[in-house]
Amino acid sequence: MSLSTDRHFTGSIPDIYDRFMVPLLFEAQARDLAPRVGALAPQAVLETAAGTGVLTRALEACLPATTRLVATDLNPPMLALAASHQPAGSRVVWQEADALQLPFAPADFDLVVCQFGVMFFPDKMQGYREAHRVLRPGGHFLMSVWDGLAGNDFARVVEAALAKVFPQDPPGFMGRTPHGYHDMALIRAELAAAGFAAVAAEARDGVSRAGSAREVAMAFCHGTPLRNEIFARGPARLEEATACAAASLERCFGPGPIEGRVRAWLITAGR
Repeated sequence: MSLSTDRHFTGSIPDIYDRFMVPLLFEAQARDLAPRVGALAPQAVLETAAGTGVLTRALEACLPATTRLVATDLNPPMLALAASHQPAGSRVVWQEADALQLPFAPADFDLVVCQFGVMFFPDKMQGYREAHRVLRPGGHFLMSVWDGLAGNDFARVVEAALAKVFPQDPPGFMGRTPHGYHDMALIRAELAAAGFAAVAAEARDGVSRAGSAREVAMAFCHGTPLRNEIFARGPARLEEATACAAASLERCFGPGPIEGRVRAWLITAGR
């Protein structure tokens, strides 16, 4: 498996991601990020790697009706599911687009936002250059990334559990991609090299909650490209891997509703 396959949110993954992973990890982060976007009073906002639209919905709720809001994603199934959540009359423009090759004119937006998407960019510098290109002078780029596995309890326990299921070839998606890009010195340097100024980073610590260990195991093992890695090792082993992850989570956090620490970084940069 590689970064290219890590970007494949296809098949049943989008629906399960939206059902389990979004409330587990992304809703609270979107509620935190959207008002920060609103406080900058942008007139035209581009969201990249919008996924199933959790941040998009939060942005639409807090931005004035006059603000142009375009939401993009590389994966058509994710984008279609996101669009299906929007009510009739929504002003959001949904557009399939690769963040590394945006189909927009230079200086078309005054704010670009990407919640937990840049970790999936195979060429992060190109993604930053594209965000810089489509921003107007004085515009802002806001992005969030997860910290490492050490600060994110559920992801760490799931990855460790799957290493026991597949000891000869452990799936590495979680540590490699969602939790593999959090070196703030590197991120600052890459943003500066892409032309951004006034780069600031803020750690965001929180708690993730779920109704059961099984829900968390489903979220990770079925609702992310981790499923692709497990499936590649044997389609019949998906349930085994999920059950093992659930058992490990229950041992660590107890039966019934569980909670675990999460840590992310919010990075802001100016054009």
